[in-house]
Amino acid sequence: MLVSFAENAIMSSCVKPLVKSNEPPIVLLHGFDSSCLEWRYGYPLLEEAGFETWAVDILGWGFSDLENLPPCDVVSKRNHFYQFWKSYIRRPMILIGPSLGSAVAIDFAVNYPEAVEKLILIDASVYAEGTGNLATLPRSVAYAGVYLLKSLPLRLYANYLTFTNMSLGTILDGTNVGRLHCLLPWWDDATVDFMTSGGYKIAPLIRKVKQKTLIIWGANDRIVSNKLAVQLHCELPNAILRQIPDCGHIPHLERPDSTVKLIVEFIKTEKKKLSRCVSQVSQVSS
Repeated sequence: MLVSFAENAIMSSCVKPLVKSNEPPIVLLHGFDSSCLEWRYGYPLLEEAGFETWAVDILGWGFSDLENLPPCDVVSKRNHFYQFWKSYIRRPMILIGPSLGSAVAIDFAVNYPEAVEKLILIDASVYAEGTGNLATLPRSVAYAGVYLLKSLPLRLYANYLTFTNMSLGTILDGTNVGRLHCLLPWWDDATVDFMTSGGYKIAPLIRKVKQKTLIIWGANDRIVSNKLAVQLHCELPNAILRQIPDCGHIPHLERPDSTVKLIVEFIKTEKKKLSRCVSQVSQVSS
């Protein structure tokens, strides 16, 4: 879909909903250096549950056309997503961010609170100090690191750490799907641009989140410690925490049924609470 951005328009990749609804739509983000294909198991389940669901590629990752090499720093990612929301969503949404996508979601919700009704954060990577020392690397060294990042052995090992009790065939399949976008000709430049920009440092924003938030965490996450799930729960002003047993860092891939069940329960419970409040207000007014 075409998104106006800076002086150019970017053909931006997403999965459009088959189901249209008057209720707040669900918008799915993805993790670091991933794509909307991350939701290939969870997306159909959300549509089957009757939700208008979008899956969006974050600027610099996924399959958007970046031939003109736009900047891919945090501000640019936020502005691009806002333009997408303003062009196609146009109403408050339920924003779901897994892993580093949680940092993207929090950054967006704090800066554009009118666009986000509720947040759902999955195994959130929100306490890292951006890209750390990678931001100071000479560009030639950064490009060498990026070349390694898309290599099959490294991706395979990352997937091994990510999942719990998954077969080698499943891990290999996930690795191949997860690195498809890395084969695009502009991927190296976009990734180096993000790395050298400093990345996401959103820990100071966590207490500024106003939206009701569901935190979902894989109980066996080997990438982001469960202790950080508890810390995030304590720091968010209005949040609940749910864990999925026997599950690693990407529950929507490893346990899509359990993940979607928690998402649906959260949305429907909050809707019932709102309906009761409206009913009580109406009774008092009459």
